Amino acid sequence: MQVLIFGASGSLGSHIVNQALEKGYSVKAFTRDVIKLNKNEHPRLTVFEGDVYQLTDVENSMYGVDAVFCALGDGAKGKVRAMGTLNIIRGMEKAGIKRLICQTTLGIGESWHNLNFFWKHVMFGFLLRKVFQDHQGQEQYIQASDLDYTIVRPSAFTNENSVKKMKIGFDSNVKNLRLKIPRAEIAVFMLKQLDSKDFIRKTVSISE
Repeated sequence: MQVLIFGASGSLGSHIVNQALEKGYSVKAFTRDVIKLNKNEHPRLTVFEGDVYQLTDVENSMYGVDAVFCALGDGAKGKVRAMGTLNIIRGMEKAGIKRLICQTTLGIGESWHNLNFFWKHVMFGFLLRKVFQDHQGQEQYIQASDLDYTIVRPSAFTNENSVKKMKIGFDSNVKNLRLKIPRAEIAVFMLKQLDSKDFIRKTVSISE
């Protein structure tokens, strides 16, 4: 199986790349920053240099791909996720690829009720307002598509190596979450979706 990873040089995408290679997948890593990925030499890794804003670049990366992962990010700018994902959807539809596994964020939709005051009013209400709106647009584009998508909504990323107890697929009534989760564990969960039908055309929240 060959997987295509958008945001491959990012803090989460790099975990997805490395773990996918460890699992024996062929990996095509889409990035604007080739230098970051050229250090990772592997016989099953192909680095594709492109701009997710350019539909032609996205379409050209789709050849031979079985599934697509999206971990796009641009810090607090809040510009690339929605429009980049729309181009990914268009590219997948043109290439006839159905499986999309995309990371957004806890707090979208009904999962808003899982957040505490700090995340609702300080982070997403002020500091990361543009990021939150970008993720909202991203989910809207995905859910309007005919793809076999899984939208993964993790809480705040950490660099920890493991998770004490990860909660998966909880509803909006769950409170007192740690609201943190290691990047490595998000990547593990996202890759598991390749072999699972549990969350096809669904959103799934994950957190400690």
